[in-house]
Amino acid sequence: MPVAVESEKVRELVDENAEVERIATGFTFTEGPIWMDDGSLHFSDMPADTRRRWHPDEGVRVLLFPSRKCNGMTRDNDGNLIVCEHVTSSVVRESPDGRRDVLAYHWQGKYLNSPNDVIVASDGSIIFTDPTYGRMPGFGIERSQELDFQGVYRIPPGGGREDLQLLADDFAQPNGLCLAPDESLLYVNDTERAHIRVFDVGSDHRLSNGRVFAENIGDGDLAKGGLVDGMKLDERGNVYVTGPAGVWIFSSDGDHLGVIEVPESVGNLNWGEDGWSSLFIPASTSVYRVRMKVGGNRLGYMN
Repeated sequence: MPVAVESEKVRELVDENAEVERIATGFTFTEGPIWMDDGSLHFSDMPADTRRRWHPDEGVRVLLFPSRKCNGMTRDNDGNLIVCEHVTSSVVRESPDGRRDVLAYHWQGKYLNSPNDVIVASDGSIIFTDPTYGRMPGFGIERSQELDFQGVYRIPPGGGREDLQLLADDFAQPNGLCLAPDESLLYVNDTERAHIRVFDVGSDHRLSNGRVFAENIGDGDLAKGGLVDGMKLDERGNVYVTGPAGVWIFSSDGDHLGVIEVPESVGNLNWGEDGWSSLFIPASTSVYRVRMKVGGNRLGYMN
């Protein structure tokens, strides 16, 4: 499908007639893509309670079932997998040797809502969002909420469960997040409010000067799909976020550059393959790939 052009600048990032290739299908609702060193893509099939692996030569296979309805995934600077689990309301670290460590599951004696998406900063800090979607039928286990807010949290480098820091608590449903290339800014989107906010980042990732970066990205209606959800940056600092009709691209100044059109409602996205220049797009029942003219913002595991 073509790229809907809002600014000629988008042509520097992706060809207007770039092929959005469906590389795998037949799933329930795909999420949490992460590129691995063996040339494969791992991703969540959340309502199916399954984690899967796609390889260009080997196709798709099941990695983990049940997966505790895992959602967002990333890798830390040592190559461990960091996973958000809806069923357990936890953020966990999975080591290559199979060890599983729970990094966060409660705030001030109450269970987290359902950690959703996660990033790792250059110093090893883990930052994640905690909306309530994993307490809804299908996406998790239906159960009452213990906290009375939906927050954004930080696990300090080397921190344990008792070291969790609350960075922000005024979101309706915080979801995708990413740091600017120099880590001076944190972008966090709010699915229910259909916008992206940006914060200045201080010491210990304390946030200040929160303001709306981009808005009116759909209407926030979960039943309709096409929501503000997953979000990543490219190496130039442009913001890529899921929304109606596909992946919306914004410049670092907040200008809407265009939309990579995808035939299904998109849940997340991430970079992979040579030069980190392929954008992998989990979208409802499928996973898509589009070749870009630019690479992804280099995180610790990407170096």
